[in-house]
Amino acid sequence: MELSPEKDEMRKRFRALRAALPEAERWAIDGAIAASVQRLPQFAAADAVFTYLSFGAEVDTRGLIGAALEAGKTVALPRVVPGTRSMDWYAIDSLDGLEHSPLGMEEPPADPTRAVRAVDFACPVALVPGLAFDGAGYRLGYGGGFYDGFLPAFPGTAVGLCRAAQLVDRLAGWEPHDVPVSLVVTERGAAAAL
Repeated sequence: MELSPEKDEMRKRFRALRAALPEAERWAIDGAIAASVQRLPQFAAADAVFTYLSFGAEVDTRGLIGAALEAGKTVALPRVVPGTRSMDWYAIDSLDGLEHSPLGMEEPPADPTRAVRAVDFACPVALVPGLAFDGAGYRLGYGGGFYDGFLPAFPGTAVGLCRAAQLVDRLAGWEPHDVPVSLVVTERGAAAAL
């Protein structure tokens, strides 16, 4: 895990900001974010959606997962590889049959027949979580490094999902391995990362 005191302080601040948002307001904002994502040409053209399954107060992805499945897209959820900072991805047909990870999140079963790789698709899209994003597409994650390993090799469009209150002009403390997302989507719409 990352031990940067500066990033740790930012994480505390953005977690508190996120937790302070009333649930009804959060659901309304997340609905607007989902609608904005569905209007993206990249999402419409995607043959595969590599997405996190929202947990706690993260921007909700369940509606987007349902919309992608209904549109016939391959939907893949990550499963953390134990003892590493990497994730394997598995195609799902629904949110039934998921397993609880040691970190408390729901993950797909480790079924080799359902394993998928982004490079095997023509137009993949990744929906990326974060505690905060900036105008250049850099993200403040949770410190586990999972998306630091995933994003550099992702061949499609990476879309950061965040509420407008968690989008800032510039996040400090970035390192050479940090990779920005292509777009950041808030309830106010999508903005291309600079």
